[in-house]
Amino acid sequence: MRHRKLETNIRIYDSADELSAADQALLKAAARAMDLAYAPYSNFKVGAAVRLADGAIVIGSNQENAAYPMCLCAERVALGNASLNHPTEKLQALAIRVRNEKKSIPEPAAPCGSCRQAISEMEDRQQQPIRILMQGDDEMVYEVESGQALLPLGFNRHFL
Repeated sequence: MRHRKLETNIRIYDSADELSAADQALLKAAARAMDLAYAPYSNFKVGAAVRLADGAIVIGSNQENAAYPMCLCAERVALGNASLNHPTEKLQALAIRVRNEKKSIPEPAAPCGSCRQAISEMEDRQQQPIRILMQGDDEMVYEVESGQALLPLGFNRHFL
């Protein structure tokens, strides 16, 4: 028997003020996208913003549906928007902001499993990692080096 150790390193910033101006702008764009979320059932609003290699920022927000499995996550909306409207640009960073209208969410929330798969697939497709910034209600920001860091042993095209 052998063991394989998998680790994910998370950088934790006490405030977005510790980030570069570009990363602060990306988090602000995610916050604006969060305000556009349609979340009448869960009251859990998510905004995502992707920074492309050319500096453009593309946003997405969650869009709920009474038939819950049909909901669209902010991260996948932003990735799809970037891929469709900027097909030749590589995605460099993704910022995610969350808010629950019913209670405080002090810690950042990580993407769901489906979004982790979509981010990982985009990284595989573009052969480049996408840095991820996450922020809840408080100032604290989490940063991970890639979507694949959030989805160890992920499924990809090499299995097909």
